[in-house]
Amino acid sequence: MWQILYVIAFALLAVLAIANLIKNLMVFAQNGTRSQARANPPQPGPSPHPELLDETGQVIREPLLVMRSISVKDVREQLDALYHQGSNSAEGPEEGTPLPEE
Repeated sequence: MWQILYVIAFALLAVLAIANLIKNLMVFAQNGTRSQARANPPQPGPSPHPELLDETGQVIREPLLVMRSISVKDVREQLDALYHQGSNSAEGPEEGTPLPEE
């Protein structure tokens, strides 16, 4: 007896969910056509990101980040120096200590 009641309740909930889904799709479609009708006209071209502009609003043509290449051997030496420097002192490396140069 309870099984029939559960099946009927589940079927009723499924019908309500599908009816709600259809109603929401219709409202969404109507809102989409309304917003397209009053949309702003497209701009003549894509505008650059504000970080790529200088103070006067002109596009910066120079590279914003210059990275130097470093060999794996140099990186390993710097990491080893930091490791040995940290193991010699209990507090760790000091902030003002420069890294070994190339």
